[in-house]
Amino acid sequence: MDVDIGNALASEASPGVSMDALERLDAQVARAHERIGRGMAEREHGYAALELPETVDTAAIRNAVAPFDDSEAVLTVGIGGSALGAATIADALDSDVDAYFLDNVDPEHVRALLSDLPLAETTVNVVSRSGTTAETLANFLVVRDAMEREDVDWTDRTFVTTGESGPLRDLSDRHGLPSLPVPDGVPGRFSALSTVGLACAAIQGHDLDALVAGAADERDGLAGSLFDSPAYAYGAVAYALDVRGASVNAMLPYAEALETYAEWFAQLWAESLGKDGLGQTPARALGATDQHSQLQLYRAGPRDKMVTFVRPREREDHAVPTTDFEALSYLGGTGLGELLDAEFEATEASLAAAGRPSVRVELDRVDERGLGELLYGMEAACVLAGELYGVDTFVQPAVEWGKNAARGLLGGGDFPEAEAVDEKRELRIE
Repeated sequence: MDVDIGNALASEASPGVSMDALERLDAQVARAHERIGRGMAEREHGYAALELPETVDTAAIRNAVAPFDDSEAVLTVGIGGSALGAATIADALDSDVDAYFLDNVDPEHVRALLSDLPLAETTVNVVSRSGTTAETLANFLVVRDAMEREDVDWTDRTFVTTGESGPLRDLSDRHGLPSLPVPDGVPGRFSALSTVGLACAAIQGHDLDALVAGAADERDGLAGSLFDSPAYAYGAVAYALDVRGASVNAMLPYAEALETYAEWFAQLWAESLGKDGLGQTPARALGATDQHSQLQLYRAGPRDKMVTFVRPREREDHAVPTTDFEALSYLGGTGLGELLDAEFEATEASLAAAGRPSVRVELDRVDERGLGELLYGMEAACVLAGELYGVDTFVQPAVEWGKNAARGLLGGGDFPEAEAVDEKRELRIE
């Protein structure tokens, strides 16, 4: 993973970061790197995620899912970090095994998805560290019921990924279901390169070792200077732009395969950094599609945004046929990939011409190794940014508040947060 911060410099954009400011910031990065290194070495909560390239056991993952090598489809039942990492990998890479995700409890969506799935040939992976996540458990009960109504033995088609204790662990033990452990000290949004994200990839036949090797490359590239570490360069510049007014980070991959990655990044960035009145708001976009929907705002709207471009240097192209229609003749003989690259370069230049900051992130290609680099690199960037902001990157109290309120409303316990629902003020316009 390479990072180009040239278009984020103060000489090119407003807001921007001067070279003098970067040099001063680099001293903070060095101190943050020492703190991160201690956390990794001691496997502290959260920092343990950055040690996954060394601690994840890919052979154990492959062994756990071996009973499901006849799968036509894999259905991951989880929410947030329990699903987005796996979905990012699945949507980026081709496979003969289709991957689906139940990460919401919209009844119409759930009903439609289950009606289309070949349940007898579908492997269900239920993912929840605590085993108490209401949305995940409710969806699993619906999936299990659908299987039973089609005379499918759900115990033959289900495995769980969960913590050492809780309802899912009890269910697994009671029915003898294959299971994988959620690693200790790894928050869900940082778990893409663990059992949580890699089990689905294993069923789909992807190269887990290449994914981990890509992550290891980025881990080995972490250094005490933003000028020597692409991941730290990204995290430091995003932080510096935010404190200078770029409070929105528009993630804009130029590869359809990375559209779900932008969703994964949005959770990582928002849930990790949005604390104490701080944090940069992630926006999701897709090149070249959103040149025609969002670029107008990024180029001519408020100066409160940075744009992050992500693109592969290499991809298979598809030729555009020649035509005798003169107005379209300039397209004939080119390729769709060539056109997409031109769109990328034009968009980047358009923002630069308007003095709007952007950062370019490039991969060699969208494959297992490239994905491992990208996922790990952004996780490390996020951890560094958290150190610079001075927030606890690895907690999510606002999320837990909402979970408690919902469980209280459903009768899942006595949670004072649920009382806030009755206190809502109304001003209805009908």
